[in-house]
Parts: sequence; structure tokens; C-alpha cells
Amino acid sequence: MKHHIARRLIAYLALSVSASTLFTGCAGPDSIVPPPVRANPLPTPMDIEPAVNGAIFKQNMTTGSLFSDRRKPRKVGDALKIDISENMSASSDLANDSSRETKLANKGPGSNSNSLGGILRGIANIDATASGTDTFKGSGTATNTNKFTGRLAASVINVLSNGYLVVAGERSIAFNNGVSTLRFSGVVNPNDITSGNLVASGDVVDARLELVGRGDTNDATSRTWIQRILAKTLTFW
Repeated sequence: MKHHIARRLIAYLALSVSASTLFTGCAGPDSIVPPPVRANPLPTPMDIEPAVNGAIFKQNMTTGSLFSDRRKPRKVGDALKIDISENMSASSDLANDSSRETKLANKGPGSNSNSLGGILRGIANIDATASGTDTFKGSGTATNTNKFTGRLAASVINVLSNGYLVVAGERSIAFNNGVSTLRFSGVVNPNDITSGNLVASGDVVDARLELVGRGDTNDATSRTWIQRILAKTLTFW
């Protein structure tokens, strides 16, 4: 009987691990930035001759302006800089005070007749009272503050039909047997790109920012995959 239970537990754990690997993919179970975070520029066809329209300015020869040498990102593989400045704060304060009081009184019909026995005369003259009180008091306070500043270079990984740019990028730093990775993704309006190809993170649509780490320090402060599975499935673990 014990061997049968052990085999069923092992099979269940193997199935859970396979499902977890299938659904999380290479982005990890806690990743909010979907891959890819980088895209190579598309190769330029060599057998297509540029159209000659008789003008000095040719759109297919430059990505800047006729009066400036600035090169704005507009194609897959172009780079830009994201100025990350996120400051979010939220607070909630809740208080509840309720009370209820109930009183009940019942007076007997009363009787002084000598024809009734002593017990019946006592029941007829009985007075009954009851009271009850229900009080509830509750309060709660929640505060959440997040602040993140920095700068990250990202690349254009897709161009939407309206000209908006889907950008993504990451930066990894290894130090003392640990790696910290900063990832960013979102949709940028080309009109929001300022001088130096810089765009503020507050102007990015559907912005996703995450800072993840791996290494000895991260392993020491987090549970393993089998501990997470057992904690969710076995209440006695």
C-alpha cells in the first residue's frame, strides 16, 4: 500500500513539473516581459533600385529630417533609450463599526383566582424578559509605495500598422556569483521620442518593467520548484 501511494505521488509531481515547464517557457514563472527583447534589423534587398523622384530629399536614404542629421528610430532593429522614472504610491484606510441591541419582554396574563392551583397561578403570573447585544469593530490600513529610476537602451522589435514602435530591451549585471537582469517592453509613439532618441517611461503604452536576479543569494532566499508545488498541493507539507 505504501509503495502504491509513493508511485502515485511521484507520477503527480512529474506531471506538475511538465505542466509548469510547458506553460512558463523560457521567460520564467515570474516574468512579465515576454520574449523577444531584441531583434536584428531586416536585410536591405540589393536588387531594388531606389525610386528617383527628382527631389533632393529621399525618404529611403535617410531616417532623419531634411534640416537635421538626427536619425530617429523607425525600423526593426533601431535603438532608442528609455528614461525610467516610475513613482507609484497607493494607500487605503478602512474602518467599520456596527452594533445591534435586541430586547424582548413578555408578561403573563395574570390571575388571582383561588380556583387555580398554586403551580398554574404562578405560570399565569410569570414575567419573561430577554436581551442581546451584538457589536463588531474592524479596521485596516494598507500602503504601497514603489520607486524606480534609471535608463535602459532598447531596440525596436516590431512596427505596428499605425507607425507605433514595439520596443524591448534588457541589461544584465553579474556580481559575486549573482546576476541581476533589468527588462523593459512597451509601445512607443514616435512623436514622444525627444532629442537623443530618449523617451520617458511614463509615455510608453503597455509598459512592463521587471528586475529579476539569479545566483547564490537569490537561491538562498527563494523556494525550489518542488517546495512550491508541495506547498500548493499538499496542505500538510
